[in-house]
Amino acid sequence: MITNPLVFALTSDIAGKSRGKAFPLKETQKRLKRGVGWTPTNVQITCFDAIADSPFGSLGDLLLIPDADANVELDFEDGGPIERFMLGDITDLDGQPWACCTRSILKSALAGLKEAGGVELIAAFEHEFQFLAGAAPQGEPYGLNGFTRRRQFGETLMAALEQAGLHPDTFMKEYGPDQYEVTIGPSQNHRAADESLILREVTRMTAARCGEAVTFTPIQDPASVGNGVHIHMSFVTEAGEPATYDANGVAGMSPITGSFIAGVLKYLDSIVAFTAPSDISYLRLTPHRWSAAYNNLGFRDREASVRICPVTSTDPESIARQYNFEFRAADCSASPHLALAAILFAGTQGIKDQLPMPKVTEEDLSLLSESALSERGYVRLPETLEAALARLDANETVRSWFPDQFVDVYLAHKKGELAYLDGKDTAERCAAYAAVY
Repeated sequence: MITNPLVFALTSDIAGKSRGKAFPLKETQKRLKRGVGWTPTNVQITCFDAIADSPFGSLGDLLLIPDADANVELDFEDGGPIERFMLGDITDLDGQPWACCTRSILKSALAGLKEAGGVELIAAFEHEFQFLAGAAPQGEPYGLNGFTRRRQFGETLMAALEQAGLHPDTFMKEYGPDQYEVTIGPSQNHRAADESLILREVTRMTAARCGEAVTFTPIQDPASVGNGVHIHMSFVTEAGEPATYDANGVAGMSPITGSFIAGVLKYLDSIVAFTAPSDISYLRLTPHRWSAAYNNLGFRDREASVRICPVTSTDPESIARQYNFEFRAADCSASPHLALAAILFAGTQGIKDQLPMPKVTEEDLSLLSESALSERGYVRLPETLEAALARLDANETVRSWFPDQFVDVYLAHKKGELAYLDGKDTAERCAAYAAVY
């Protein structure tokens, strides 16, 4: 059979989906300059394939410009086609970043962090997912049998991630039914979000090559566990020196880390609409799920929205390089670029405002009354997507971080997503999201 190898140029859109179009491999150099045509209203395609209210209508033209530094070529050596795709940026016809391009928004957030704090980001995303087919055996959480059942998949996935240019770290059987976690090493600036997207797509491709199907949905069964995305972050100076740790700071936080985390916590109830943006995300963001329910900082506490992570050294220099914090109120219904941008915008606002270091909680906040929480500066995170969108809509500071029109476009998109779910019960909503993520 005669074939003409194709490369898929893609964007991570506000539905958390990878969309784009393919071009012949032999035209790569031309497309790196000219891109491929794109349509503004595509941004309003929801995860359920409906088109939400769009301010763009049928008007406008854009370019999706692939990035040679975000190129993946993957040969599974199974007789099937080689997978080729490239992440890219959406621009107008003059090459200027488009207001609704999530990757461009992230780059803007990173520039703001550097300007306000003189630091650059080091980050890594941890992903949980579940296999879809069949009933999962019991007795397998963290177990050897659960790992062995998926050994072929796990080894194929780790090899594929390495071939894709990532640094695979661990693969494990997680607590939930047929649930697994895969982790990769950290990367700098927007590359961290690129790698999160690459990991998700390569995991899906690997499952398909193994005759399986996986889902990164936030939660399949409210009576069971959810699938989160944990975003580990630290800072380095322009010279590459660690800037996150201070032995004399609260829980080891440097001044810039303390102010950054304080900003994240201050605006968390408004930015969670970006980091946990599905209707069912809020079934997971509840107390006692080892998830996140309040705007608190914890020290090695997996119930906190932001957690100071442990280090494995007693040497001060090594501690400084290992020290990081983890954002836990996120899942894979979010674009990794948009979720990370929202976190960075909030943290950078904290740096600009020189917010004091937050206190570290060491108790069950769900036992406190609303007034007691308020007195200590804590709030319960929104309990529905509608509530999260309302807090975003009303927060002028958060709106100001993003390009003009973006937040209104985002709100309309999410309302279109919610409209699809009208009349569906919880089980039907969970099944709908499991199918698309």
